[in-house]
Amino acid sequence: MDLHIVWFVLWGVLWGVYFMLDGFVLGAGMLHRVLGKSDADRRVIINSFGPVWDGNEVWLVTAGGATFAAFPTTYALMFSYLYTPLLLLLFGLIVRGVSFEFRGKEQGRLWRGCWDWAIVGASFVPALLFGVAFGNIFAGLPMDKEGYHGSLVYLLNPYGITSGLLFVLLFLEHGALYLTVKTEGELSRSAAAAARVLWIPLVLVAVGFLILTGSATRLYDNYLAAPVWAVVPLLAVASLLSLRVFLAREQPLAAFAASCLTILGVVFTGIIGLFPNLIPSSLDPLYSLSIYNSSSSAYTLRIMTLVAFIFVPIVIGYKIWVYRIFRGKVTAEEIALDHEAY
Repeated sequence: MDLHIVWFVLWGVLWGVYFMLDGFVLGAGMLHRVLGKSDADRRVIINSFGPVWDGNEVWLVTAGGATFAAFPTTYALMFSYLYTPLLLLLFGLIVRGVSFEFRGKEQGRLWRGCWDWAIVGASFVPALLFGVAFGNIFAGLPMDKEGYHGSLVYLLNPYGITSGLLFVLLFLEHGALYLTVKTEGELSRSAAAAARVLWIPLVLVAVGFLILTGSATRLYDNYLAAPVWAVVPLLAVASLLSLRVFLAREQPLAAFAASCLTILGVVFTGIIGLFPNLIPSSLDPLYSLSIYNSSSSAYTLRIMTLVAFIFVPIVIGYKIWVYRIFRGKVTAEEIALDHEAY
């Protein structure tokens, strides 16, 4: 068994699961002020993901930890080359968590209003930057034996911006569908209407992303070499289209499941296209960081594989249990009676 490939697959799965889980929190956060017409509505929105949002961050930490443990050279250079956007992303995630907690500390309209907008901004920034970062990784970074030759402005290229918009729209759609499932009454209907409206620009940006991917990256090379893998992007497309069908049939839970598959399909499409690279070089393929030239020792990979096979199933089981416990809908009446609610 090639442990380099095992860890590459696990690395991709961790990122995919993180975006699937935290994606609806980021999306609901961006929609916080749009759908939350009253303070009660905004409290319902926050409490719909309140019990699970911090647990979702475990997958981000695990994805970063897996990169550090299995591919330390990639980890070191990625955080060096992309230091500024990753730092801004981290600040966004910190502000978002603080906003959830601090919003309810005072009853004042100005106090809560400021934290409400902080939630919106701190949800939008990570969503955008995740897309920009992964878009530039898909396209390749300008690096050679002398190091990295890019800048923050360089990352804001057409493909990077398109990828950022794709992630933002994916998460907005995902968040709207989540709120449709987790809330009741007018708020749930407003979320469903938002999901129907957001689906149109999402499809348009997704088409643009697929077209630009052919000219800005080499992701399609692996699909041309092994057409069987085309089932992954086709699954993503089919899920995105079926999402709208389920909405029309008023089947929000099925639509949310289709959104989950869409996000996983998009992430795995990029990961499969990257293989065996982790960060390609746009200047010279010789200087690309791959699963072979940036990995830990064979002994380290064996130890980490054992650890992963023990603890990853435990984490998955725990998350399933948590989501099962908090599977019910959230209502304003319930929150009014719960002193521990946000």
